[in-house]
Amino acid sequence: MSHDDFATEPVPGLPEKLPQGEAMLWRGAPDFSAFAWRGMHLRGLSVYFGVLLIWYATWVLAQGTPLREAALGTGRLVALALLALGLITLFAWMVARSTIYTITTRRVVMRFGIALTMTLNIPFKMIEGAGLRMRPDGTGDITLTVGKGARLAYLMLWPHVRPWRLAASEPMLRSVPQAERVAQCLGRALASAAGQPVPMIGAAGPVTAGAQEQAAAA
Repeated sequence: MSHDDFATEPVPGLPEKLPQGEAMLWRGAPDFSAFAWRGMHLRGLSVYFGVLLIWYATWVLAQGTPLREAALGTGRLVALALLALGLITLFAWMVARSTIYTITTRRVVMRFGIALTMTLNIPFKMIEGAGLRMRPDGTGDITLTVGKGARLAYLMLWPHVRPWRLAASEPMLRSVPQAERVAQCLGRALASAAGQPVPMIGAAGPVTAGAQEQAAAA
C-alpha cells in the first residue's frame, strides 16, 4: 500500500512520533478485495441484483412485452446495477487506501477518513477485550471492546466499527490480512501491558503474556 498521501505525518498512520519507551508492533490496512466483498457486502449485493434482473426479465416477457423492449428495459437495469456496484467498489478501494491500523506496545491507533482524516487512539487501559472473526482467505475482523467511560460515535467510526452495535460502539480493524497473526500480536501486547492473560474471542484459547513481536516492516 502506498503511503504517499501521508507524507506530512512523522510516521505513516500516526499523528506524531512514538514517545520513548513505546514501540510499534504491527502496522497494516484493510485488504481491499476482502473488505469490498464482505465488509461492503458486494457479493450479496451482486447476487441480489442478479436475482432482481432475472425476475424482471421473466416478468416483462410473461406480460407479452416484445423481446426488443424487454431487452432494452433489462439493459437499463443492468447499467444501473453495475453503476451501483462500481460506486461501492470505488468506496471500498478508497477506504482501504486511506486507512492505516497500528498496534504499539501501549495502544491501538486507527487512522482513517477519505475526505476528512481522523486518528483514533485507543490506549490498552481502555480495552476490556478483543474478538477475532476469521475468514477462509486468512483475512479477518478484530473487534475491540472498550470501557463504558469511552464514548465513541458509531457514525464517526463507520465502517471501522462492529455492525449494529449502536449503543456501545466497538471499534473494529476490518478485513486485516493474516488476521490470526495480528490478533496474537495484539493479545500478547495486551497481556504484557496488563500483566495477565487476555483472551482473544475466536482464537485458540487465552493468549498469555510473552515476548513482544518486533516492529513490523514499513
